[in-house]
Parts: sequence; C-alpha cells; structure tokens
Amino acid sequence: MKLITLLTDFSDNDGYPAIMKGVILGIAPDARIVDLSHAIPPQDIRLAALLLGRSAPYFPPGTAHLCVVDPGVGTDRRGIVARLGSRYFIGPDNGLMTLLFRQALQEQADIEIFTLENPAYQLSPVSRTFHGRDIFAPAAAHLVNGKPLSAFGRLVNDPVLLDFPLPEKTADGWQGEVISIDAFGNLACNLEKKHMAHPEAAQICIKDHVIKGLSRAFADRRPGEVCALLDSFGQLSICVVNGSASKFLDAAVGEPVRLIG
Repeated sequence: MKLITLLTDFSDNDGYPAIMKGVILGIAPDARIVDLSHAIPPQDIRLAALLLGRSAPYFPPGTAHLCVVDPGVGTDRRGIVARLGSRYFIGPDNGLMTLLFRQALQEQADIEIFTLENPAYQLSPVSRTFHGRDIFAPAAAHLVNGKPLSAFGRLVNDPVLLDFPLPEKTADGWQGEVISIDAFGNLACNLEKKHMAHPEAAQICIKDHVIKGLSRAFADRRPGEVCALLDSFGQLSICVVNGSASKFLDAAVGEPVRLIG
C-alpha cells in the first residue's frame, strides 16, 4: 500500500496542501494521502512533532509520514528522509521526527536517515520558500514508488532532535507540565498512569486549583467543573466539563502541574 500522511502548518486557506498532493499524485498516481492536520500554529515544530508521534502508531507499517513545519525553509537546514523501524519520515531536519525516532529506539528497530539532495527527485527550479512542493512531496512520492533511501542523498548520523520535557520525581509525587492544548481547551500533561501510585486518590495541582482523584469520563463531574482524567493517549489531561480548561485556568503550554500520590 502506498500510504502517505500529510502534516503542515499551511492551513487550508491558500491551497498549499492541495498543491503538494498534486505533486505526489503526478509521481505516484496510486498513492493514498491522509491529512493529519494543516492547522498546526505557524512554526510550531514542537506541537507538530507531538501530533506526529501520537498519530503514527495507528497507521499501517510502511506508511510514509510527510511533515512540513519549516521556519528554516530556504536556509542551509537539511531536508531528510528516514526509515524508523516500520515507519518513514520525510521533511526538514528540525526535530519534527523526534518522537518517531525515540519510539524506534525503544523498539530497538533499524534506523536509516539520508539527506534530500538528489535533483532527480525534486522539482525544478526549487523555490526558496516552498520546499514542501519542490523537495518533500516529490521525495515522498518517489519513496512510496520504491526508491531506496540511499538514492536521495548522503547518510545522516546526527539528526536534529527536540528536548521534550520529562516529569521530575519529587518527595511526594511528580512535577510535570502542560505539553499541549487541544481544540476543546483540554490540557494534556507529560504525566501518565505509571506516575501515579494510587490514581483514585491522586491530587493534581495546577495554579491555585487542586483536583482530587481521577475521573473515568467527563460526565463523572458536573458541567463547568475542573477534572482530571487519562486521555485517549494515556496522558493526564486537565479539563473543564463542557468548557475550556485553558481559558478557565488561564493556562498555556509549559504551565507547571504537580502530581501528589
């Protein structure tokens, strides 16, 4: 199966994702393209890497993940194509594949990374501002058509990786932080069930709010009430029932979260 996912910060307003799809289909007409999102805030590499890391495990082996959040476009930053176990990544070498890389390491899977330098697999001329069209989309299409990674360029041994924050152990629990906010205003944290000795009795502290115990579902609490639960990715999420925890708590990414118990 020639399956490509597409993740960008382009929005759907200017046709850029559609242009990339046109390039892919011109080279690999039988490819299937799945949009992960084009609503990443501009230049938010960290959020894109997080979304990609959460999404990739649910796609079949061999899927090529094409990601373009690229504030360094037109500079000397590298473009890369990577095989990370059974997954492939195509995009700028700016940390977007960090979680996929970590997952491959945890699985003790084979990792290969090459630069995107061969003009035979690029459009001509190459724009200084739209490498998604001219370099990354063609590379993804040629990759799913069967081109070996080594055909695209030179071996890379030092990919750029982001430093995602990890929780810190404290005397009575863990110190973590908010790592993402979804469209509902729910605050996802870098804390998981494994950090909780007794989830039903745990206390979650954010700003001046203390949440006692985890809820099983949103409906366990009253509308407008702040609650905490394990989200669909197994991460601690702070929510307001039928509301926005981000707005209610005036909390942003990086907000400290303390877990007791």
